Amino acid sequence: MAVEDRGYARPELLVDTEWVERHLLDTGIRIVDAGYWHSYTRAHIPGAVGIRGDHYFKDPSTDRTFISSPEQFAREMGELGIGDDTLVVAYDDNSSLWATRLWWALSYYGHEQVRVLDGGWRKWLTEHRPMTDSRPSIEPASFTPRVNPSLVATAEQIMDECLPGPGAGGEFSEVLLDVRSIGEFRGDNDRGNARAGHMPGAGHLEWLDLVSGSGEFLPADEIRGKLEAVGATPDKRITTY
Repeated sequence: MAVEDRGYARPELLVDTEWVERHLLDTGIRIVDAGYWHSYTRAHIPGAVGIRGDHYFKDPSTDRTFISSPEQFAREMGELGIGDDTLVVAYDDNSSLWATRLWWALSYYGHEQVRVLDGGWRKWLTEHRPMTDSRPSIEPASFTPRVNPSLVATAEQIMDECLPGPGAGGEFSEVLLDVRSIGEFRGDNDRGNARAGHMPGAGHLEWLDLVSGSGEFLPADEIRGKLEAVGATPDKRITTY
């Protein structure tokens, strides 16, 4: 089913493989392989640049762990040839896990011209579209970070606004949504952390439940049904983790 036929509120956030192949030679577009670096060096979409996913979520010069500083992010985007007017198309080989993280990071820093390739590298491969192991020449660009604080929640906000207090009851206008695996949610898998389990009152819906076996995003009505089943409805503010 084509992206525009799935009933999304904002279908422009996704592009399909046919669109990308038609625009491979367009100036002003930067395709970014957000998957594993070794996979990028082996083969990628022609013209795509690669980026190590942990780079834009860790700043070695500070204690920032989950999103790099504006200065570091601007420098790395500029080195990839991503400027203020560049349309970014992100993809990966892991059901859009890393591509959507890059989409979020760019959105956090005010860059709205970013799309995710629906189906990613897996769909590109199965359709026998062109690929290469050559890296493109990159002309550095100027990227201006403009922080959008509404796209991130702090621990203090979660404690104050989302976690139920003693004796709390009734309906909440805030929803915590744990999108990790069920093992992590239940505490069976601590992934090496000192503590296991989930935040009190959080609902659970693993991120993989929102994509098909081929890596494409599910139609809007299916996604809506899964979200409503865990209390994530349009009338509530939803914080994912």
